[in-house]
Amino acid sequence: MKIFFRFIITLLLTVPLAAVAASTSSFEAEPVDLFIKEMVKEHHFDAGKLRNVLNQAEKKQTILDAISRPAEGKLWHEYRPIFMTESRIREGIKFWKKNKTILAAAEKKYGVPATIITAIIGVETRYGRFRGSYRVIDALSTLAFAYPKRAKFFRGQLKEFLIMAREEKMDPLMPLGSYAGAMGQPQFIPSSFRSYAVDFDGDGRRDLWDNMDDIIGSVANYFSRHKWHAGEPVITRAKVGSSVPESLLKNGYKPSFKAAILSDYKIKSSDNIPDDREVALIALEQKQGHEYWIGFHNFYVITRYNHSPLYAMAVYQLSEAIRSGAM
Repeated sequence: MKIFFRFIITLLLTVPLAAVAASTSSFEAEPVDLFIKEMVKEHHFDAGKLRNVLNQAEKKQTILDAISRPAEGKLWHEYRPIFMTESRIREGIKFWKKNKTILAAAEKKYGVPATIITAIIGVETRYGRFRGSYRVIDALSTLAFAYPKRAKFFRGQLKEFLIMAREEKMDPLMPLGSYAGAMGQPQFIPSSFRSYAVDFDGDGRRDLWDNMDDIIGSVANYFSRHKWHAGEPVITRAKVGSSVPESLLKNGYKPSFKAAILSDYKIKSSDNIPDDREVALIALEQKQGHEYWIGFHNFYVITRYNHSPLYAMAVYQLSEAIRSGAM
């Protein structure tokens, strides 16, 4: 028996440390090994240190459950009440007044209205109150290695996150975010953080969790980089006839035809829209049928933050309610 135990101890001592470390992962070894090799080759990571980080990532069933039922799967009449509440509007007005100086500076530099910036943060995290409680490393690893439907996308985001943590001198095991790996008060995914987050107060760091200058400046920069047109409208209500041509709806929410076409189908608006302005016709489902809207370029820009017309409409309507309440 003593000889047997001495054999086991000798075996454990002679097994390569990398192999022992690999055995502790929550995920299948092959995709993790391939990921590490890519990170070493493409981004010059240390294989041992990276494996140590990934071995501490945990697969979370709650993350897999959450991503299968996103709020954007709801109909408009179900989605709107989540965000258009008196308390969220009231908190938005308070947020705007409290951060008026920073918001004004961001609006001046980037041309994005303070109310739009405020509404984004209001929709994303209730003005910073709900930033997500998952470790980002757990969320992205779970979706990269245990969610085949979108594994490619989330492997890309995991790469971006690890590079971001190295660039920003963060411990990759520490940041918290959403079940999809979105971070901070504006809920930037890692690729967006690296591309659009700014050090708006010049302190040498980009902090989207607690630094309000960076949070507000980064949201404004995101919209500016996606070509927000300062001073132009976002969307307006449409008055339609008895039938709406499917040909105008099928192109989605990106402006793709001239406003002059609307009159051919007896579609009207209380706003004076130039005939040569490109627009989109958007249908949102209410309990008693659809309501129709004429969307402009800036509405499409909001959908670059979240590719859902429901999201963009919630942001717009919340921003208008905040503006009206603070006047």
